[in-house]
Amino acid sequence: MADTQDTSFERLAAAILAEMWQHHPDAATVLGLHEHDARLPDGSAAGLAAESAWLAARAADLAAVDVEALSGQNRVDAAILATELAAQRFRLDVLREHEWNPADANPGGALYTLLARDYAPAATRLAAFAGRLGAVPAALAANRDLLAGKPLSRIHLELAVGQFEGTVDLLGAELDAALAEAPEAREAIDAVRPAALAALTDHIAWLKQRLAAGDAGEEKFRDPRIGADLFARKLSLTLNAESDAAAILARAEADLERVTGEIAQAAADYQGVELPASAAERSALIRTVLNRLAEASPDNDTILEYARTALLRQFEFVRAHDLVTVYDDPYEVVAMPEINRGVAVAYCDPPGPLEPAEVQTILAISPTPDDWTQERVDSFFREYNVHMIHNLMVHEAMPGHLLQLQHSQRFTAPTTVRAAMWSGSFVEGWAVYAEELMARHGYPGDADPAAVRLQQLKMQLRMIINTILDGRVHGHGMTEQEAMALMMERGFQEEGEAAGKWRRALLSSAQLSTYYVGYTEVADLVRDLRAKHADWPERQLHDAVLGHGSPAVRYLRELLEV
Repeated sequence: MADTQDTSFERLAAAILAEMWQHHPDAATVLGLHEHDARLPDGSAAGLAAESAWLAARAADLAAVDVEALSGQNRVDAAILATELAAQRFRLDVLREHEWNPADANPGGALYTLLARDYAPAATRLAAFAGRLGAVPAALAANRDLLAGKPLSRIHLELAVGQFEGTVDLLGAELDAALAEAPEAREAIDAVRPAALAALTDHIAWLKQRLAAGDAGEEKFRDPRIGADLFARKLSLTLNAESDAAAILARAEADLERVTGEIAQAAADYQGVELPASAAERSALIRTVLNRLAEASPDNDTILEYARTALLRQFEFVRAHDLVTVYDDPYEVVAMPEINRGVAVAYCDPPGPLEPAEVQTILAISPTPDDWTQERVDSFFREYNVHMIHNLMVHEAMPGHLLQLQHSQRFTAPTTVRAAMWSGSFVEGWAVYAEELMARHGYPGDADPAAVRLQQLKMQLRMIINTILDGRVHGHGMTEQEAMALMMERGFQEEGEAAGKWRRALLSSAQLSTYYVGYTEVADLVRDLRAKHADWPERQLHDAVLGHGSPAVRYLRELLEV
């Protein structure tokens, strides 16, 4: 009976995923499925209505499955798929961000993937690129129809203008460089590029007009905060964890006090002084030490080289301490493309988990924007000083995202659900756990491990404060002044970093919490796994945690029986 139920579920899951990629061809490309590479998603009102009806029908089909009759792996994948469908229904039918966030409609990401990912010959990718480029004018016209008359978020409008301008830039020198590799594709590109550029230019002008109209009081802006109820629902679907929004916020605020005590003691040890008695004196000591460490800072010309050098050292360190199995899959550290700037300072862009071709991982680091003042640039690089770069690259690369996702790529299951639907809280949680793991073992060794430990504790403060920001900005009306004070006074952040994080807290919701919640779950899981298998060395423990793809930790506990 179990075999029949498993086979039926696997067939249903495959059908749901195949249909999902028809609705989201850009997501399919990222995953490494290239059947829909020449298409853009249908973001028209009719297209979104069709997707909503499809989601409802498929959620009902999945709810009819006898989950208890499935094998362990399929039971987990059924739960993951059900949560993903629920999250997509919430996004489309309840949150409706497509009606107030104009950055959602930028085709730049779907186009950029085809240039950046060397999964097929340039001519093949450019043929698909021409298909997507040809669809841009109609897609943008449909988006304007969708947004017409609706109040938009001002900060999302600003983001959209910058990112759409990045898409225009993409269609210049970067596209020409790709065409130089495959001149036979030029005719198809030239047939659609002028109209696409004109459509993008018109759309940017329309966005700027909406921005000006709002600033002049001619139309209302929408508050980017989603409110306590929607935030709690979105957080539950995003994290797929046991705790609710209120419990997560309470634990984060308690942990802020604990980690503040730890960094104060670490600062006193670093200075060789007694721990001051008063909170004000402790804060002054922490700030003095962090300011001293911030004096060693990179700049726009050197930050990539610092990142590359740190990563090489991390490979050596992880291997020397036998912390987790290391692979030699290809990667490259690059400057972040303009179309992706404006939200995070760095990201890890791995090969699609279903990609048949060997494609390298891209580790992108964002230089400061051209329009920043020198004072803000200096502030940014005091925050991302040479010690912090070590910690950043541990998180993004080794043994953080780069390595974890390489392990995830090697996992196979009866369905591709887990490969396609990572848990963001597990992925981010592992990366933060990796920071602590490396600091605990004295990374970077022959450099200054105490300095890196201080930066790691500062990052812990940042992670905790991110969670507090997420919950309090969207659920409790936290003001910019309150947020900046929290980040700069309690988190010891530079003004530039804090300003960027305030912006990110408004641009996103439920994402900033994934780091903290994921970290606490991963750390608790490793602790419990170590208690159950006291004879296992570090590498065996960590390989076990990374050996089941990237599911939410609640499912990892089920699979690991802890």
